[in-house]
Amino acid sequence: QMVLLESGGGPVQAGGSLKLSCVVSGSSYRKYCIGWFRQVQGKEREGVAAIDLDGSRNYDDSVKGRFTISKDNADRTLYLEMSSLKPGDTAMYYCAAEVRPTCRMNAATYCNGGWCDQPRPGIYWGQGTQVTVSS
Repeated sequence: QMVLLESGGGPVQAGGSLKLSCVVSGSSYRKYCIGWFRQVQGKEREGVAAIDLDGSRNYDDSVKGRFTISKDNADRTLYLEMSSLKPGDTAMYYCAAEVRPTCRMNAATYCNGGWCDQPRPGIYWGQGTQVTVSS
């Protein structure tokens, strides 16, 4: 019902910057929670940044002050501006939207307990874009 497509990933040197995009299509939903997540092979998916239903933005402590999440409603595009990148930021980055009217998306806690590692009703994921930070 909802399709999300990420782009903008690639290799980057430590200390560098990168901007990711996520285009939302195939949905009539006008309000939803949406955010960025990342996953390293063999580890649980974790939250990075999110925009809740009220439009408020939040970040995981690991990226505060370095990453900025934003969206363009007219273009139906979500962005993640990343700066001062570290090797620890290397991961597959995914965008996801939750359309349940009661959604609450806090990047720091949303994926606790491996919750993001299984499909959930009303939650849509993109295919991911790889970010690799070299030292």
